[in-house]
Formats: sequence, C-alpha cells, structure tokens
Amino acid sequence: MSDLKGKNIIVTGASGGIGNSIIEKLNQAGANILASGTKIEKLDVLKSKFENIKILKFDISQSDKIEEFIENATKKLGGNLDCIINNAGVTQDNLAIRMSLEEWKKVIDINLTSTFLMSKSAIKKMLKNKSGRIVNITSIVGHTGNIGQTNYTASKAGIIAMSKSLAIEYAKKNININCISPGFIKTAMTDKLEDKFKEAIISKIPSARLGEPEDIANAVVFLCSNHSNYINGETLHVNGGMYMA
Repeated sequence: MSDLKGKNIIVTGASGGIGNSIIEKLNQAGANILASGTKIEKLDVLKSKFENIKILKFDISQSDKIEEFIENATKKLGGNLDCIINNAGVTQDNLAIRMSLEEWKKVIDINLTSTFLMSKSAIKKMLKNKSGRIVNITSIVGHTGNIGQTNYTASKAGIIAMSKSLAIEYAKKNININCISPGFIKTAMTDKLEDKFKEAIISKIPSARLGEPEDIANAVVFLCSNHSNYINGETLHVNGGMYMA
C-alpha cells in the first residue's frame, strides 16, 4: 500500500461511486482528505463513514468561485495542498445534429473549463510548496469517441491535452500532472443498463468484465504517491484492455 500519511488531498465529485472508492482508498493510505460535491447529504454520509475527512459542498460549474473554493478547502486541510483529484463531471447526451449549443457548452464548461480552473488554482498553492500532484479523471471515450457524446468526448479529450501542457509547464517545479482514463466501470449508471447492453459492452472487453470503482481508486493512490515520481503528463488507462493505446 502506498503511504500518503500527512498528504493533503482534495477530491471533487466525491459522492459518486468512483468518488466514494477514491475517498476510501486514500483514507486507507493515510491521506488527509477534503471531499467535495454538490449534495451535502451524500457528503455527510461520507463524513460519518470516514470520520477524519473534511467535507465542503461546492458546484464546480461556479467557475467564478473556484479560486475561493481552493482557498477554503486548503485552509480546512491545514494550509497546504499536496494533491487534487479532479473527478467531478457531467454528461448531456444527444446526437450531434440535435445537440443544442447549451448542451454543448454545459458539458465543455463543467468538464473542461472548470477542470482547468481547478488545476490552475491548485497549481498556485503547489508552487508555494514546491511540489504537488494533480490527477484528472478523463474517459475511454475521450480516445475512441462515442455516439451521442460529441460534447462529453470533446471535453474528456481536451482534459488529456490540457494536462500534458500543464505537465510540461510545471514539471521543473516538481508538480506532476497526469490523467486516469476509466473504461466501463460498475456504477449506479451502468447498473441501470439492460442486460443486453451490458453484454454488448463486456463482449468488447478482453478482461470480459466491467471494472470496479476500486480499480480507479487504486490508480489514483498510485499517482498521488512517491511510486509515480517519474510519471508526468501521462494517461493511465484502466479499462480491462478495451482500449490499448
């Protein structure tokens, strides 16, 4: 197990299935965690389950308040920021010719622009520490494309390219910026799929199964730890072999 004892880490989108698992694994590794999300009741459940974590309700679509959020979150963690996990995101699916500008902009603004602003504000804190880690959660469809998701796939592909540029800019400052690209993971969303659709997806996965949220969480812990010191500007694919870059 990677040792993250004393590391101050912010996790956005903490109340979902993958977010929950990330919190659990970081907690097991000894990290000092601030969990963020839009639903305070779900954050309260996390707080009751993991007593040592801090919680802070925030909607990352509020782009003009992101710097203030990072400031408040860092204060709650004790004044320093070692890592941020940009896990929050949304979908607004539609076929391209039916997709409204509002549907396009909502997904791009939340998934890509807000992730940039979160990273930018976090980097300012990390520069003071002369070290830091940023882990951006993207998606397999950011590499492959997907029907009905031109906005979502564009946002996730954009996160990958953005992360590479940020990694180049701040590598010499001892700040590592990487992505994790999940494949199809067991979540509340995939649970709602009809069996025939699940079977169609699984048939394309060499490992012949959906991933578990903890598969993503384990990758997060690795990229936050000293075991990944020489990994920067990379995308770690966690998809059971569905996409082999």
